[in-house]
Parts: sequence; structure tokens; C-alpha cells
Amino acid sequence: MIFLRRGFLAVPALLLPGGARAQKQNQIPLKWYTVQIEDNAFTVEMPGIPDHRLVNDVSARGTAFPLHSYSLDVGGYSYVAQTALYPGDVDASKPRAILQAALDGRAPRLEGRKWAKVGWREIQGGAAAESVGAVPGGNALRQLALLKGRRYVSLAFLGAATGVTGIEAERFFASLRLQP
Repeated sequence: MIFLRRGFLAVPALLLPGGARAQKQNQIPLKWYTVQIEDNAFTVEMPGIPDHRLVNDVSARGTAFPLHSYSLDVGGYSYVAQTALYPGDVDASKPRAILQAALDGRAPRLEGRKWAKVGWREIQGGAAAESVGAVPGGNALRQLALLKGRRYVSLAFLGAATGVTGIEAERFFASLRLQP
């Protein structure tokens, strides 16, 4: 199985002390924005304009590629949307194995070192895993990882455990629109 050597960094960064900002409860803005993700890979709605960061990653065989990460902390919640186009040396013919590796890579940062819930499905022609897990400090992380061809897409929402199934999280995840 071929997967990323270092894994994706932005979602695990939410779990570090700086991510503790998600514990504060502020008023949610009424204005949501459609964010066009790099290379027109997809759109997603966020309750503000996110910061864009480019992360240099490397496949298991050593091929460098960029990961685009869009993050926003607002209203006591953290929102992250990420995408990467895997290089040719990544075997994308078994998407579930790649997605499982992504889940396994994040699990050590969860309470109990495992996800409380993982569901597998297809979204807009891509294999997807949606997961929820408790993180230290009383918050929870909900993520959606999707692979369509060589395109990797990830959405993550961090906040109070009740928030991961709340209106804001539901709107964020339901707004995902992959481009053809």
C-alpha cells in the first residue's frame, strides 16, 4: 500500500494547544462565504474568509507535491478544508486503503487513540470516510476524507462534542461541491 510519508499536517495541528481556541464560544457570524479551493478542485462554504497555506508534502516514494490548506477559527469552532493532487507514484486504485491510512495517521491524537465512529460511503463519484472522535480537552473532531481519482479532499471541524453534529458543522460538510 502506498500512502503519504508524513501525512497531512493541518488537521493534526488543530489538536495542539493552539487549537484550544475552539473551546471559546463566540457568536457565529450570519454571513457564510463560498470558498473556491485551489485548482478549482471543489467549493465549500465557511463562515468567514479562511487563511490559505501551502504545505509541501512527499509521497511514500519521495515525490514532492503541494497540499493546499484553508483554515478558519470562528465562533468557537475550527474549520479546515484541504486538497492535494497525488503524484503518479501514488497508487490511487485502492482509495479505501489511502483513506484508512489518513484515518490511522490522525488516530494517535484522539482520546483513546481511536475514532469513536467511522462511516464509509461514496460522494460525488469518490470514495469517502467520515469520522468523529474526542480530542483531549473536551472537544471533538469531525472529518471527511475523500479520494476521487488522484484528488484528495479533506474537511475537518473541531469544537465542542455537541457542535460536530450541530447546524454549523452540518452546513460546512453539506456545502462540499466537487468540480467535474
